[in-house]
Amino acid sequence: MDQVRETLRFYHYAYNTERSYVDWILRFIRFNGKKHPNEMGKLEIERFLSHLAVNRNVAASTQNQAFNAIMFLYKKVLGMEMDLDIRAKRSSKRKNLPTVLSEDEALLLISNMKGTAKVLAGLMYGSGLRSLEVVRLRIHDIDFENKQIYVRNPKGGKDRTTLFPEVLHLPIRRQIEKVKTLHEKDLSEGYGEVYLPTALKRKYSKANVALGWQYLFPSKVLSTDPRSGKIMRHHIYKTVLQKAVGIARNKANIVKRATPHTLRHSFATKLLEDGKNIRVLQALLGHKDVTTTEIYTHVMR
Repeated sequence: MDQVRETLRFYHYAYNTERSYVDWILRFIRFNGKKHPNEMGKLEIERFLSHLAVNRNVAASTQNQAFNAIMFLYKKVLGMEMDLDIRAKRSSKRKNLPTVLSEDEALLLISNMKGTAKVLAGLMYGSGLRSLEVVRLRIHDIDFENKQIYVRNPKGGKDRTTLFPEVLHLPIRRQIEKVKTLHEKDLSEGYGEVYLPTALKRKYSKANVALGWQYLFPSKVLSTDPRSGKIMRHHIYKTVLQKAVGIARNKANIVKRATPHTLRHSFATKLLEDGKNIRVLQALLGHKDVTTTEIYTHVMR
């Protein structure tokens, strides 16, 4: 798998994508009796993808990710032409309506949280961010003057801006002061670097130690970057927020199944109820296709 990892890094794939692709490629090889990919082709790919849909009942997005990983293996790593007309059994797209909290329920949930998790939840409900987007925010992504948040290279690859409610300004200012103190401590101890994508690292050579590029919600502990081997301070894990939301839901006696993503759904539905244009909401949420956004109109009915 070293060749796969090297190729993924050459094309600047994110570390999470690297781990996912390597995992899918290994599963594909094991499913086919550990045969070398050079000895396999369209038939083996179709069998594996059909197995995921029929026997594993994976979501359509999961099956697509497996397909993309295998195509990357053949086209980019092995340099082989591959027939894209793969006739595998397709996973059905689930059309369940999202769970949405009322404004009172959302505020009750957040009021039963504390510390960093409470600020994270407030941002998800007030700005409509995804879980991974909110934990990946950097200090310079916050624009107090224009009351907006910059979401850099989120799911889908495009940058966007979203709302930054004034009620969140004071908690975020306090959070930035905490990060500043922590960063100064790290620098004094010979650390202070933060992960940057390769292209940014080349463009801004000192950015990885600048305050503005530090994560808004840093981890409590330093860790070794799996690619460079350097000791850095990563962002907080989204599991921290997931656990906190679960505890708060029980405290608040909310019957609905509430997760961090429920807060994003609730943000979207609230804006539509307040008369926000569907296209504006699409841009705020970062949806590629407006039909994804339109699901919230069904929730309102």
